[in-house]
Amino acid sequence: MTLRALIAEDEILARRLLCEYLVPHADISVVAEADNGLDAARAIGEHQPDLVFLDIQMPKLTGLEVLELAGRREGVIFTTAYDQHAMRAFELHAVDYLLKPFTQARFDAALERARRLLGQTTPGLERLVSPAGVPISRVLVRDGGAGNMQVLAVDAIDYAEAQADYVAFHSAGREHLKAMRISDLEAQLDPARFVRVHRSFIINLAALQGLEKTDSDAYVARMKTGKRIPVSRSGYERLRAAL
Repeated sequence: MTLRALIAEDEILARRLLCEYLVPHADISVVAEADNGLDAARAIGEHQPDLVFLDIQMPKLTGLEVLELAGRREGVIFTTAYDQHAMRAFELHAVDYLLKPFTQARFDAALERARRLLGQTTPGLERLVSPAGVPISRVLVRDGGAGNMQVLAVDAIDYAEAQADYVAFHSAGREHLKAMRISDLEAQLDPARFVRVHRSFIINLAALQGLEKTDSDAYVARMKTGKRIPVSRSGYERLRAAL
């Protein structure tokens, strides 16, 4: 079975070294390379590689931000010249961590461990990437055609809407899709700023204009954009508590 790998490193020499270290491993092919965090997150979404060699410090997004935005939790090997994250990573038994400069033997050992863990979501990595109780501040969403991705600030989201297996983020008059469940999104947002008013809708309180009562004694949320969003009974109670 051939494993597909992504190399995300901002230094070209480091990328070349990783490619050289991979030569003896005929079962691994490099499907993409990235020299910054945003491109790395896009490439993970596009190629869905089995392995990701990921630098921690990169332009545009850090390695941990890449994992958070891409939703990646398995098959990740950190590579970095800085050791400030190493102790925490090892304590959590999250993934392997290659501190530069590393040898072929150390690289081979990391690959062997990664092979054993393939397909398994590592609890330690989940804790490393998404510390408990820390709301997300950005999401990686589709932007236009296939393979196009962009980072969307949570503050810029007016409301989110469940659409089958996706969540549609509405921001500045545009709609952006992300493959996820709205319940998972709800758990990642700050409940003091975002309220699930309906099974299919989460609204940003900062974008709320007011509440309207309908003829059937139900409520709708009127957004500053003019959009009217249905409010369920439980959603109304959550809104009252938040406001």
